[in-house]
Parts: sequence; structure tokens; C-alpha cells
Amino acid sequence: DEGVAADGLVIAMDGQTPIRVRYQLNCDAGWRVRTLALAKMGEAGRQIELHADGAGHWTDAAHRPIPALDGCLDVDISVTPFTNTLPIRRLGLKPGEATEIAAVYIAAEEMQVRMMRQRYTCLEVGPDFARYRYENVASDFTAELTVNIEGLVIEYPQLWSMVWPTQEQKLC
Repeated sequence: DEGVAADGLVIAMDGQTPIRVRYQLNCDAGWRVRTLALAKMGEAGRQIELHADGAGHWTDAAHRPIPALDGCLDVDISVTPFTNTLPIRRLGLKPGEATEIAAVYIAAEEMQVRMMRQRYTCLEVGPDFARYRYENVASDFTAELTVNIEGLVIEYPQLWSMVWPTQEQKLC
């Protein structure tokens, strides 16, 4: 297995202002993030580039260490549920199992990076879907995420729903 590459463009609202965020990330075969590039489009110079060694150590675009992110294996980009797929796939939790993780949280609206403690609990696994509880450990925010058989988030209540492919269609 050679890993996973993702290239996404998110169009979202920041209050009354539309924003466009482009991200590219690469994970190793164990779903650990190795590189991330993120740009808030329309704002010159608003870019983030991070590199990870897969063991929880991060560097910036100039390969300078970022000790504040030590211990993080995952990335959570505020405007996309795709990054919830990373720990779900990496952890391989069974129903009833829960794990607390440290994630690199990127508030794309402000282009701010920080470490965030999160907890994932596997609630249910069906033949073509699974449900997980996501919790921000520092706040009272929780969400029940539904993922498809590939582990991609298809429903993030009140925030996001997959519209394509439909349940009848298969991903390539």
C-alpha cells in the first residue's frame, strides 16, 4: 500500500463572507499525515505548509521544528470533514472502543494552527456504513459522524452531507 493523497477545494461561509480553501495532503500507508499544504484563496500569502515524520514531529515550510505540535499524528481542517476520515481509518476502532488523540487543528477561516485534543468513539458498524462520535476534549462540542465503507464521512450533522456519489453509486 502506497498511502493516500487528497486534493480538495472547499467553498464555505465565514459569517456573511464566502471563503475558498484549497488543501493538499499526503498520508503514509498507515493513514498518518506526512505533508499538508493549505491556502486561503484570494488572500496573497495566506498559506500553511506542514511536514510530519509520521511519529508526531512537525516542521514548517522551511523545515523548522514546531514543538507545539509534538505528538500529533492527524490533521483536522475546520472546513472539511475529510480530515475526520484520517483518524477513523488510522485507529480502526471496533464498536464500543474510544481513543483520545492529539490533532493539528487548522482554523482555516483565520489560518491559525494549534494542537487540539480529540476523542473518537466507534458507535456502530454496519455492512456499508459506520457511526462515530467525535468530541473536542477541551469544549463540549460533539458530533455523530456517519462514514461509508471506505471510511469517508458522508454525514456531519448540521455542518455537511455528501451529495455525490449517492449510496447507489460507487467511488472509483
